[in-house]
Amino acid sequence: EVSTDDPETAFCTLANREELNPEEDSIHHCLYQFTRNETLTETNKLLCDVCTQRHCGPKNSISEKKYVYTNAKKQMLISLAPPILTLHLKRFQQAGFNLQKVNRHIKFPEVIDLAPFCTAKCKNVAEGNTKVLYSLYGVVEHSGTMRSGHYTAYVKMRAMNNHLSDLVLRGQSQASETEPVKGQWFHISDTHVQPVSVSKVLSSQAYLLFYERLL
Repeated sequence: EVSTDDPETAFCTLANREELNPEEDSIHHCLYQFTRNETLTETNKLLCDVCTQRHCGPKNSISEKKYVYTNAKKQMLISLAPPILTLHLKRFQQAGFNLQKVNRHIKFPEVIDLAPFCTAKCKNVAEGNTKVLYSLYGVVEHSGTMRSGHYTAYVKMRAMNNHLSDLVLRGQSQASETEPVKGQWFHISDTHVQPVSVSKVLSSQAYLLFYERLL
């Protein structure tokens, strides 16, 4: 979607991202890198319809037009905060002609604030809010190699979240608790289920992360 917002606010976020200073090998660092401001120049210049019309005139046929490309800035930000946030970590890298699994631990929190990664005009965030909080409730982990392995999951058993139901069913956003949703974590591997501590969950090699919206 092409944004025609005021250039002064087009790259603004709900919370100041420059104060983050995210730790490397963390989910905050991943999000910061994914939503960073990019400059498009040289072979990456943007095709500008306005510049093309100004240069060629609106009456010229497509075959007569000489398309004009211009330097531009690009940034991917969240414009609609979802009720359920799913984060998929890329756990492979190119190693010569082969794909290699990335096994290092990526730190992730129980509660994460998406505000530094949301556009200043995020559609379903109340005016004046500078936090968009999510609580962790599920993790998928993969053990093994690129060719074979086993998937297991960590899931938090918790009480029904009425606030989340309102978000899913009605799209309404109201103030809620800012602490992690209370509950018991379980590790699930095929038919084997056992209770685990939150520290065990946070030390896992996450492949998929599932968060539910708090605020």
